[in-house]
Order: sequence, then C-alpha cells, then structure tokens
Amino acid sequence: MEPENSTQISEFLLLGLSEDPALQPLIYGLFLSMYLITVLGNLLIVLATISDPHLHTPMYFFLANLSFVDVCFTSSSIPKMLLNIQTQSKAISYAGCIAQMFFLLLFAGLDDFLLAVMAYDRFVAICHPLHYTVIMSPRLCVLMVLGSGIISTLHSLLQSLMVLRLSFCTNLAIPHFFCELNHVVHRACSDTLLNDVVIYLAAVLLAMGPLAGILYSYSKIVSSVRAMSSARGKYKAFSTCVSHLSVVSLFYCTCIGVYLSSAATHNSHSTATASVMYMVVTPMLNPFIYSLRNKDLKSTLRRLLGKELLRVPVGFRFKLCT
Repeated sequence: MEPENSTQISEFLLLGLSEDPALQPLIYGLFLSMYLITVLGNLLIVLATISDPHLHTPMYFFLANLSFVDVCFTSSSIPKMLLNIQTQSKAISYAGCIAQMFFLLLFAGLDDFLLAVMAYDRFVAICHPLHYTVIMSPRLCVLMVLGSGIISTLHSLLQSLMVLRLSFCTNLAIPHFFCELNHVVHRACSDTLLNDVVIYLAAVLLAMGPLAGILYSYSKIVSSVRAMSSARGKYKAFSTCVSHLSVVSLFYCTCIGVYLSSAATHNSHSTATASVMYMVVTPMLNPFIYSLRNKDLKSTLRRLLGKELLRVPVGFRFKLCT
C-alpha cells in the first residue's frame, strides 16, 4: 500500500563522482576526453567495416554492432553528466531519469548478448571451419542481433515499468553520475520487494546466460585447438580469439567487481567510481583492443584516415605538420 504523503516528484539529484567543487573541472576534462575518444574510435570501426568489402563478414558485422552499441551506451549517461558539471546543477528530471535508465539497461544488455554472439561466431569458425559460411549465414547473423535487441528491449522496458509503479517521497539524491537502477529503486518510499526480485532474477538470467554461452564456446575452442597438430594452426586459431577474450574479460571483470564491491561495502561513491570502468573505460578501449591485433582492420583504418587527410586543404595540412 502506497504512503498517503507521497507526491509525484519532478526530478532526482545526481551527486556524481565527487561533490568537491575544486575537482569538477578535472572530472569534466577527463570525462570529456574519454567520451570523445570513445565516440571517435568506435565510429571509425563502424565506418571501416561498412566501407571495406573485405570486412563484410560475420565477425566484423558483430564488431560494428558492438562498436555502435558502445557509442550509444556511453552517450546515455556521459553527456548529461558533463552538462550538469558545466551548469553546476545536479538535477535530472523524473522522465529523463527513467529514459536514461531504460537506454542504459538496453545497451548494457546488448553489449552482453553481442559478446556471447561473437564467442559463438569464433566457436563455429574454429570448430566447424568447413561449414562456417553455411552456418553463419547473413540471415542468421541479422536474426541473432535482432533477437539480442528484442530481449534487451523487453528487459529494459520491464525494469522501467517496474520503477514507474513506485512512489517517491523526499530522499531523491542518487549517489551516482547516472540513474543506476538499484539506487533509484532504493530511493522509493513504497515496497520494493517485487522490484528487487525482478532485478536479481534478470541479473542471473541475462548476465549469467550469455556468460555461460561464452564459457561453453571457449571450452570447445580450447579442445579443438589442443587437438591441432600444427603449431602455426594453433597460433592462428588462438590469435583470432585474443581480442574478443580481452574485451570479455574487461567487461565481465569490471561488472562483477563493481557489484561485488557494492555488496561488500556501503560506500556508494566508491561504487560510482568503480562503475566508470565498464561505463566509460571499457567502451573506450574496445576499438584499440580490436584494431591493434587485427591486420585487416588496421590497414582499412589507415586507408580511411589517409583519404580523409587528403581531403584537408594543403595549407591546413602544412600547419598541422609544422
């Protein structure tokens, strides 16, 4: 039963990473730099994949989708954080908070599913190379991405509707730089038991499910690689998985670390700081991890950047060089 003295709120307050005014310019500059690098790096991956016919394969199709999702993921929270620092405001509207929470859950879920889909792609490429083109058909690739999007959308919609049923009273300060689901739910003055049950069930099903798929795929990959007689073949098979394994490890280790630390301690600001790893740092590093170990992608990016540089007026290029 909802409390009688609850009112329809108009806004929440995002306390951010620090309330020290002296640190705000440093935080603003750091996050603006990381955000620009994230957007530029991931959009270059998308552009390179679209522009080069040699990269029109399932692996790069999934990589381009992952890069686009990473741009959307960071864009769901960082611009609002930067705006609040610039305007010296901590407010986010009630509707804006729900919308931000919806998109963050949507793109986080898509990230999770795409990493699992990419692991399956590597499993088919290494364990069933002769049937790879038949199994990983364009239709199946599109269906897997669409299926991931539909499941993630339904999950984020469910969580958002569950929050809309709650009543909020006076404790509207969120010790985070974005509207994190748990923090928002626990600011309610009505019963949140059903919300907590849905949150934990969804976390188990939607996080552990893809992780189990990734672990199963790589267990099969390791078995196939060990059975190879050629050292060159083993190295080639392993090298195609290193980038993906690095991104998976970075994503899951940071996510698990954040939520284990939040369960072990009640320091919300420490949790917010740790969240920066999977919210900003991981999407920023993904383009570097994939491009540095991928010859095809590196050569395409060089050609792409070279063409863009040639379009710059000669006088401006001279100034850049000097």
